[in-house]
Amino acid sequence: MSLRPRVVSPEGPILLPAGPQRRVCIVLLSGIGDVVHGLPLALDLKDLDPDVEVTWVAEAAPAQVLAHHPAVDRIVVFDSRSGLRGVRALHAAMADDRAQLTLNVQRYFKSVWPTLFSGAPVRVGLPPSKTRDGVRFFHTHVLREGPWKHSQDLFLDFRWALGVPRDAPVRWDVTFSPQETAERDAFFGGYRGRPVVSLVVGSANPKKDWPPERYARLADALASDFGLGVLLLGGPSRRERRAADVVLRLASSRPVDCLGDSVRRLMWLVAGSRLVVAPDTGPLHIAHALDVPVIGLFAHTNPWRVGPWRRYTDLVVDRYTEPGDARDASAYLPKDDRMDRITVDDVLAKVEVARSRYP
Repeated sequence: MSLRPRVVSPEGPILLPAGPQRRVCIVLLSGIGDVVHGLPLALDLKDLDPDVEVTWVAEAAPAQVLAHHPAVDRIVVFDSRSGLRGVRALHAAMADDRAQLTLNVQRYFKSVWPTLFSGAPVRVGLPPSKTRDGVRFFHTHVLREGPWKHSQDLFLDFRWALGVPRDAPVRWDVTFSPQETAERDAFFGGYRGRPVVSLVVGSANPKKDWPPERYARLADALASDFGLGVLLLGGPSRRERRAADVVLRLASSRPVDCLGDSVRRLMWLVAGSRLVVAPDTGPLHIAHALDVPVIGLFAHTNPWRVGPWRRYTDLVVDRYTEPGDARDASAYLPKDDRMDRITVDDVLAKVEVARSRYP
């Protein structure tokens, strides 16, 4: 444990190890959107030295985002929900991994185990005020304090420890296998050139979700007024299943049910879409990383902190920011019972913006 970790700022220190066989461990366990936000750091490492070995520790579902990625050499899956058994399995999986530098981009205590098991003598973490459960005491270095800002900007501050200019280009390079590309092409080939919009019907938090009956009305308007094919995306949870069933029952346009437990399939469905509509959840950030226009539905959480980063902000439906207030990425607290303030007309207005600006 380190009672007084050193502070890393834009002035340094640069902590990337020197010499041959350099290994860097990235600890970013969950969720899917956060793992997407971490991808530029792995690419930064490879840009600095193509021979550096990058290990990434993630939980099972977010780890699927990392498959086939050109900047991640090894993926270690941590089942943090299985308690001591999961910790022991993680220790065994990382026994032969001895990193020189670990970037712990997670704020919760579960990140302490892979951070320590990496064996790295240099361990960099988030600013102490952005962590919980005493995580800061397990870092040798921490990022400089500051107000809350967009998650992508917060993660990019780890560039200070790598010597990467803060204004260097940001890439995500989400990559698909030839088989996934073929499956995507075959699926969307069935639409014979008809553009498709994907509606993400749920998130991990019901307070972030838009009422399913409004998705049904939206699906019908997208099909009848815009001539779009409509897909329903989501995970395997019962709540998402119930929401999709409501949409399928109420919508006359017969949207296609694409819910499932494969993150990789969800990713290539997003990649083949012309437009995505989503609340604050992982597929929104996947769409952004793939440069697929995405309409973000935000009322419970702050879109200027956790919404699309820098692009497609003109497609955000913002009912989090109070009327007359400026956009403020430092606003952290959620606001309950507001998602029903977003109307179908609000979303259709953004569809018109997307059609005109991102044809």
